[in-house]
Amino acid sequence: MIKTNKIAWSPFSDKHKNYIKTAISSDFCVAEGAIRSGKTIDNCIIAADYLETSPDRIHLASGSTLGNAKLNIGECNGYGLEHLFRGRCHWGKFKDNPALILKTKTGEKIVVFAGGGKADSYKKILGNSYGLWIATEINEHYDSEESRESFIKVAMGRQIAAKKPKTLWDLNPCHPADRIYSDYIDKYQHSYDGKYLYEHFTIADNASITPERLALIKSKYTEGTVWYNRDILGMRTVSAGLVYRYLADDVKKYNKEYLEKDRYSKIIIGIDYGGSKSMTTFTAVGYNYYKDITLLAEHNLDVRESIDSDDIVKAFCYFYEMVSKRFGAVAFAFGDNASPTLNNQLDAEAKKRGYTLRVAPCQKLAILRRVQLIDLLLKSNRLKFLDDTSKVRTALTMLRWDNKKEDTIEDKNLDNCNDWFDSFCYAFTSYAGYLERGY
Repeated sequence: MIKTNKIAWSPFSDKHKNYIKTAISSDFCVAEGAIRSGKTIDNCIIAADYLETSPDRIHLASGSTLGNAKLNIGECNGYGLEHLFRGRCHWGKFKDNPALILKTKTGEKIVVFAGGGKADSYKKILGNSYGLWIATEINEHYDSEESRESFIKVAMGRQIAAKKPKTLWDLNPCHPADRIYSDYIDKYQHSYDGKYLYEHFTIADNASITPERLALIKSKYTEGTVWYNRDILGMRTVSAGLVYRYLADDVKKYNKEYLEKDRYSKIIIGIDYGGSKSMTTFTAVGYNYYKDITLLAEHNLDVRESIDSDDIVKAFCYFYEMVSKRFGAVAFAFGDNASPTLNNQLDAEAKKRGYTLRVAPCQKLAILRRVQLIDLLLKSNRLKFLDDTSKVRTALTMLRWDNKKEDTIEDKNLDNCNDWFDSFCYAFTSYAGYLERGY
């Protein structure tokens, strides 16, 4: 007797069933809505059905990065293409690009995987004609007026010669004025000869999520924030006003008393280098593994017209010695990656003085992800501030959304709030994925 592993499907709501059924006969399908609403799984199922009988051999799967594409479309928590074609597929290469090679009812199919988030990402998908294009987080793909450099426009152009082109997009909602809506999603509603399909999903549309699981997901967000409205309610939302209004309303709620017995799994220093009208700032963060973090200390140089590297070295050494003496060994200092010379100078000085830490360039995350990670840590009571770290706390309460640039923090830098925000973020951005998961 041959035993076969089967995918353990959860129930599908009527909205998801109708979307899949209608999408199979549609040429361009867009699934937008809340996180965990099942959008990508639907598109993977639709893609698998299409690939079985497609007359085209080469196809495209993309995400904001290659890893994102492979994780969300290839794996998809056990429901992606490599699972839907289990026993009939293998990972390989096609013209130097990662690809999933499938055995289908109508012969071999090749699904090229690519990241689309960078300005030069389009180069990876040139030279091929694609039948299917399945894209996850389409709003994170690079786009521009220049059709030869826009990943979105190039990918569409690569489908022109296909015998039976089909496009599947998914996305979480973003700013309502984002060009992904005006130039594509909303614009196409009256195109494709009636073969265009758009559907909006909320978490409530995912029948596999239990009330307990839904409550846990919601607990990681703060109601009324831009990402709560987008991720939980599935709304296209304008970011406006104070970024951390709830923190401004009750700053003391997040205070932590310093105790001599406190020990940290590691301590990280973040550095933002100043210049004309900006301040050089230092922050130190203590980690309880990745369960929670504490802002331990802060230090700064006065605002200057130009950077004095010798003064920065002195200030850094003072801060490092103070932190290590009071709280314990410092593992790393992450400086602004836009200043490699200063990072190298601090690292050389640290080695010269026999310090145990290394100074390295920080990993810069998108502003929205930084802001959301801080919100997650605050909301889940995983971020605390020692009493004498008032400058960073005050800076966070002053941050405002820019009303001219979507999903961007206002750059007025009042009381150097942006400088403090940056150095604080540099102390944890290299470990963002671990902190988001909590381990």
